[in-house]
Amino acid sequence: MVDRQPRILSDIEALKALAHPLRQQMLTRLQQRGSATSADLANEFDVDRGAASYHLRQLARFGFVEDDTERSAGRRRYWRAVPQDMRLPRRPADADVAAAAFEIGRQWLERSENDLHTYLSQREKFGEFAVAAQHSFGGTALTEEELAQFGEEYIAFLNRWHRDPAPGRRHITVLFHAFPTPNPADAS
Repeated sequence: MVDRQPRILSDIEALKALAHPLRQQMLTRLQQRGSATSADLANEFDVDRGAASYHLRQLARFGFVEDDTERSAGRRRYWRAVPQDMRLPRRPADADVAAAAFEIGRQWLERSENDLHTYLSQREKFGEFAVAAQHSFGGTALTEEELAQFGEEYIAFLNRWHRDPAPGRRHITVLFHAFPTPNPADAS
């Protein structure tokens, strides 16, 4: 079980660092498949090793990744994602913070949509994991306070199931959206 306090991403510099598309890809890779060196990531993302190293240092500067001391040795430095409950600010007053948070949210949504589409179109390749996967669409009626509590309970539940990458485990994407359902009558 992982007990994490929420990290509200409201610092503009941290948001800008995280909003960079390559950094998002590198962080996602580390979260899903475990630690890697800058050379590994440079090769995977077809970028210069110096650029990969720079982007990793920027992510580390803001606490998104860190040195994997268990794997690093000598000059061979492994990086790992810092397990954390990252959240975008709900009502940023600053326009730059709002724009950076919007961009990160857009990237997260695009990645989840792409991952779901890829999985659904290739589910036969996932064997028993595809058999174990579940899809559900539902809804309920809640007050503002209940919606906030529902979200917190969901994140606590997900954190209890956090596991690091290991043999026999696959990274599992868990999509969660809890928002007021738009009323078509309100669109006019």
